[in-house]
This record gives sequence, C-alpha cells and structure tokens, in this order.
Amino acid sequence: MRTLRAIARLLHAIAHALRGWWIIRTKFQWMDDAARGREVERWARRMLQVLGIRLVVQGTPPGEGPLLLVSNHISWLDILTLHAARHVRFVSKAAVRHWPLIGTLSTGAGTLYIEREKRRDAMRVVHHMTEALRNGDRIAVFPEGTTSDGRVLLPFHANLLQAAISAGVPVQPAALHFVDAASGQASLAPRYIDEDTLVSSLWRVLRAPPLAAIVRFGEPQDPHGRERRGWALSLHADVMALRDTAQLEEDAPLSGPARPGTGT
Repeated sequence: MRTLRAIARLLHAIAHALRGWWIIRTKFQWMDDAARGREVERWARRMLQVLGIRLVVQGTPPGEGPLLLVSNHISWLDILTLHAARHVRFVSKAAVRHWPLIGTLSTGAGTLYIEREKRRDAMRVVHHMTEALRNGDRIAVFPEGTTSDGRVLLPFHANLLQAAISAGVPVQPAALHFVDAASGQASLAPRYIDEDTLVSSLWRVLRAPPLAAIVRFGEPQDPHGRERRGWALSLHADVMALRDTAQLEEDAPLSGPARPGTGT
C-alpha cells in the first residue's frame, strides 16, 4: 500500500509540475511581479499537499519590502517550503537552470544562478543581488552552501551577505525543520546529502508517512554598521537557535499559522 500511495503521489506531483510549467509559459508574461509571486506561493503550497506534507509557519514571514532571507539547508524541499510560506527569489547553482522541467519552474520563480565552481562568479551574483534588492525584491540564500542532514548546521559563507550591506536592506534569519506529522519526531526522509540523488530523496518523501515542514522566521536585522564575516557568525547562531526552538516543540501538537493550499 505504501508503494501504491507513493506512485499515486508521484503521478499527481508530475501533473502539478506540468501545470506550473504551463502557467509560466503561457501566463507569466502577462503578470506583474506581485501576481507572479502569489501564483508561485499557491503552486508551492499545493505541491506540498500533493507530496503529503503539511506546512507550519512560525514567526512572521518577510513583508513586502526588500529583504535578504537566510536559512539552513536540508533538502530540495526547502525551496518549496519557503516559497509556500512567502515567495522569494532564490540564489541557486547554475546547473539547476538546465534540469528538465525543474529548470523552467526555477527560472519562472525568479531564481538567480551562480557558478559555484568559479570563485569570481560570486562577485557577479552579489552585484545582481544588490541591484535586485535595491529594486525591492525579496531574495533567499542558504549560507551553508550545501545541504546537511538537519542535525548539524554547517559554517555560513559570508560573501552573499555583502549584497544586503551594499543595498542597505535587512536580513531575516529562518530555520527549516521536517518532522513526522503524527509523532512530531524529526524525519530524515527529505535529506539530500552524500550519495543521495534527487530521485532517491523524492522517493523517500513519497513513501514516508505524512510529514510536516516547519519554517520558523526570526526578526529582521538592520544592516547598518555590519561587517559581513561577523554578521555571518551572528546569523549562524540565530538560525541555530531558531532550529533548536523548533526541535523543542516537537512533542507539542503542530500548530499554525499553517497556510492552507489553494488551487489544483
């Protein structure tokens, strides 16, 4: 039964992904940025539902103004979860742009791409991030630079924080945590590390009991007087505290403000 359920979820997820692709290709050109953002949020919330994942939002998501969001990084599900809580533009490795279907969805959601193998490409990305922030965009980064199993928090790279300092916009920390929806215990099903592939991680999620994706938002921090390396260390501690707080609440009933999905 678990395998049959997983297959049904997979087929539904593929259909929903194709619907997202169709919306991007046929409707996005007629929408303004705000309408696109709302469409991405609706699509992401629905995709979490299709995958059997309940969204739990704690704290206050980013507001309308320009802001840089920093979060821990566990899985490909992180992007879906944050999009479902509040649409933001992500910074992602350039290879994602060329992935079938996923690349179109990622680009349509406003992703900025970075060539991680090229050290100097970070300067180009910081320049584009700074320009986008000055234009009022919300951008999200994963300062660890790679995924972890969620039980540890890797050191934060400071380079991309320069965009917030240069643009004079706040940085908001956030923490992601995936748990079994029934027990509240941490789940490793979404992990995407070491030898894991996107396919193997997706299959574990599809076969897993219903999950909950918890995203806990901290308070925005003023950029003035900040130095990026020191700020990276401080934000690392902030994200760890947010993550640990979420873990302390695992035995309590999962509560809102969960945002129900809409659309199909």
